Amino acid sequence: MSAMHFCAAAAGAAGLAHGLWLWKSQDVLEAPRAADALLQFCKSKSIDEVYVSFPAGGEKRLAPVVKLLHRSSIRVEALLSSGDAGEPGPKRDKLLDRVEGIVQFNRQHPDEPFDGIHLDLEPQQQPENKGPGNLRFLPVLAGTYRVLRALAESGRMSVNADIPNKYLKGTLGERRMLLSALPRLTLMLYELSSPDDGRSESQKAGKLRREAERYLEMAYRGLDTPDLARISVALRTPDYGGLLPAMLKALDAAISGNPHYGGWAWHSYNDMLSR
Repeated sequence: MSAMHFCAAAAGAAGLAHGLWLWKSQDVLEAPRAADALLQFCKSKSIDEVYVSFPAGGEKRLAPVVKLLHRSSIRVEALLSSGDAGEPGPKRDKLLDRVEGIVQFNRQHPDEPFDGIHLDLEPQQQPENKGPGNLRFLPVLAGTYRVLRALAESGRMSVNADIPNKYLKGTLGERRMLLSALPRLTLMLYELSSPDDGRSESQKAGKLRREAERYLEMAYRGLDTPDLARISVALRTPDYGGLLPAMLKALDAAISGNPHYGGWAWHSYNDMLSR
């Protein structure tokens, strides 16, 4: 990573980030002028970082997109997902190989590298990990985060990971383990509202503020460890429809003074393409 982009990544991590997921990137970016449309969407919605899905062995369209977004000072993180790669073994090894592939991509594109890696790992979806209070998998997941972080930072990239609210309901030790594993986490704060629930915009915004504040307080309660992760709050289109931009702005307005709040993230660009 060039010094300029490494500094930009650090600045993004220090301020409030405004992110956007882009899934199935190879398919989306195949359309004519798709990259330009993505850039204009980001500009119109004050989005300053994009999580671009990084396909195994098929990233030929990504370098021009990274370059285009960087020209507008938009950070780009390589998005990796898995439901069962958290534990040591062949599946985690495959995930590590994919991270190494991103490191290699950056070596091949030193002037326009990925600024970070964005993880969408979901071990909580495995049958043995379901159920309220079931966080037995968390120590292993935190260990995986640390291994991935070391590999990413060797390539001068940051790491961010999506988490459900279940992870923040753990014990003091479990929360310390989670929050010390990575510099950034993104809380998927879903299903608080729906477009047809009959509530007004102000009522939806009030509920969102209360729940976001509650989970941030829950996450850091009793913790005074330095260098804990900051948490961004992610909202999704199906929950708010056309009100989503207003809800994201309401988050910043309500809790930007919280030192643990890292900004917001929009899930996802693909939903907007299908509207």
